[in-house]
Amino acid sequence: MIYLDNAATSFPKPESVYQALDRFARTSLANPGRAGHRMAVSAERTLDAARHALNQFFQGDAPERWVFTLNATDALNMAIKGVIREGDHVITSDLEHNSVSRPLRALEEGGTITLTRVASRGGYLDPEDIRRAMGPRTRLVATTHAANVLGTVQPIEAIGKIVREAGALYLVDAAQSAGVVAIDLRTAAVDMLAFPGHKGLYGPTGVGALYVGPRTDGHIEPWREGGTGGDSSSPAQPRQLPYLLEGGTPNVLGVAGLAAGLDWVARHAPDALRKHEVNLLQIVVDWVNESGDWKIAGRWEPATHVGALSLVTPEGITPQDVAAILDTSFEIAVRPGLHCAPYIHRALGTFPDGTIRVSPGAFSTPEEILKFTASLAEITSGVL
Repeated sequence: MIYLDNAATSFPKPESVYQALDRFARTSLANPGRAGHRMAVSAERTLDAARHALNQFFQGDAPERWVFTLNATDALNMAIKGVIREGDHVITSDLEHNSVSRPLRALEEGGTITLTRVASRGGYLDPEDIRRAMGPRTRLVATTHAANVLGTVQPIEAIGKIVREAGALYLVDAAQSAGVVAIDLRTAAVDMLAFPGHKGLYGPTGVGALYVGPRTDGHIEPWREGGTGGDSSSPAQPRQLPYLLEGGTPNVLGVAGLAAGLDWVARHAPDALRKHEVNLLQIVVDWVNESGDWKIAGRWEPATHVGALSLVTPEGITPQDVAAILDTSFEIAVRPGLHCAPYIHRALGTFPDGTIRVSPGAFSTPEEILKFTASLAEITSGVL
């Protein structure tokens, strides 16, 4: 199988990740506890070490500000529902994944918030549009860092500065950027950062993280309450981070895999990984420009792009048809459809069928990409 669906989940994982998962599952897979038997203590240390690694990698304020979650969706819901209050105004964009759009839409429909959705241009947000949308009741701005449909990297540093000047909080969805685009929380005015472990950080599914910066202190409330492994006497959720937001037994095995993936990414350098993926996509872009039948969704600017690219299929054939043929006849995996981001597909005019999204990863090769473009040529020529 030629796997070109890394924007959904990276595959394969580095060998060190598989080894870490196997080793931890066999030796340390206990419920973490700061005062318990040696396996429980070992599990707790694994969580602590992973928090330190994340804090160092992203240059956060402190390790305890890294909260482990089920995935990016869980982290985003935790952030949005943790800081929103009745009467607040929220700003988002048409690039967003449903993990951002749906919680905000539900809050809007319920009358809790007013919502402004800023339109992108060619797949990019203009920070000045964010500035113009700000109002006296704006509490939260929530945007993607890299658009999951188009792969375009947004100017979060400039947006964050505007948000901070206005006194609001800035939430960034880094699902497609964590691990391939450098994020320095010392310089970027980002208050909350959410991402999964199973994409650009090469960890397993079922684990993610939410960073909650100092400006959230006293403003974020737990989305769920439960056991915390350390403080069992308090009648309410403890106020101490990360336990304020980490009710329930965490996916310690997943965190062990995430830590191994993070270590692998740090050693191989995010920018080098991004360049590898973008260089592979350039082969696709060149083929599209020569084909005359296919089109690229959004604006192609390699310097501000991650390894995800959406292709608009020729008239008369749907993305779903192409993906099915690629799978069954050529053993190539891509992702057709709306990619959980219907607003940008409406803006592009690709709703409701969507596009074909191709997303190579660290282990993809030029030969695989050439096989992919040759298969598209064969499909559209009517050979099959």
